[in-house]
Amino acid sequence: MLKATRFGAPLLCAAFLAAISCNDKKAIVEVVPDVNVVAAAQRTLPVYSEFIGQTYGQSDIEIQPRVEGWITGIHFKEGDRVTEGQLLYTIDDIQLRNRVASAQAGVAEAEVMVQKTKADLSRVEPLAKMKALSERDLDAAQAAYDAQKEALASARAIQANAQIELGYAHIKAPISGIIGVSKVQPGDYVSRSGLKNVINTISSTGAMRVRFSISENEYLALKKKAEATGATTKDFVVEMVLGDGSVFPETGKIDFADRSIDPETGSLLVQAVFQNSGGLLKPGQYAKVRFITDKLENAVIVPQQAINQLQNIYQVYVVANNQVTPRPVEVGMRVGSNWVITKGLNAGEKVAMIGNAIVKPGMKVKPVDFSWNYDSTLAN
Repeated sequence: MLKATRFGAPLLCAAFLAAISCNDKKAIVEVVPDVNVVAAAQRTLPVYSEFIGQTYGQSDIEIQPRVEGWITGIHFKEGDRVTEGQLLYTIDDIQLRNRVASAQAGVAEAEVMVQKTKADLSRVEPLAKMKALSERDLDAAQAAYDAQKEALASARAIQANAQIELGYAHIKAPISGIIGVSKVQPGDYVSRSGLKNVINTISSTGAMRVRFSISENEYLALKKKAEATGATTKDFVVEMVLGDGSVFPETGKIDFADRSIDPETGSLLVQAVFQNSGGLLKPGQYAKVRFITDKLENAVIVPQQAINQLQNIYQVYVVANNQVTPRPVEVGMRVGSNWVITKGLNAGEKVAMIGNAIVKPGMKVKPVDFSWNYDSTLAN
């Protein structure tokens, strides 16, 4: 039988506390973390050819002055819709009105001279018949009359041109559409010649054109693909992905391809046309255009969050029997929020949704099925 000493109680307490501490550590080690898991799926996926393009109006008409002078007025609001024939700009027309007045005076003078020479001819003709004047005098009178008639026609043409130029001082919209930002303001001098004579642009937005470039090899591949299916490149249904990642609700058609490959870039300019009934598209937008050129049969896919990428090495963490096992895989294209696995994983195998979680090889985990809708996440 042991006897208590003055050191016995502290030693027993220390031993008891040590035992509790050891038990606590053992309890902490045995905590099994929850890990979200998703089963790899299998789908037949469309293969898209994607290109970066820029939008243009159905018609982009540049506004250029046809007479020189100072801008005296702007009669529209920038960015608004204008209608064909609407007044846009006025140019100082004092000199033009003076030219019209001068031309009118020239016409009046020519008309007077026509009347005078006609009267002279009327007097000469009977005298020439009576042999009181020579045939030469008759010819001279006839020539003077004919010359004045031509002078009158010339004067009237000058007047018409002056009147037309006066009309050019009022610049009107050639088409209906959206007008851009004015490059001139009242008081600016404009000219009909020079490199900077475009003062605005009107874009007709009933339909939108999207122009993009494809490489020579891509063009040949698309051409062969279309011919193999008995279709043409104009049969491709074109989709547009906007800058925010959303898909434009209306599809388009390829409208034309340029006649030749650009020798400097080795690319071909292609244009697609989209209806823009909602007015969402504006000229000058950058967007991604794509169309289906192939299908990927029975592709294995997993969410992008399940892929661990280190430089060119990809791996997933397969969860089986409540244990995590890393596995290298080969990946293909990305489809929406998913990644195609071309090698290393079978459909139905469960993989960990890594995210910010720390997962170690061989780690015991508690799998928690994560709700992942593959069909909705394949949309973009």
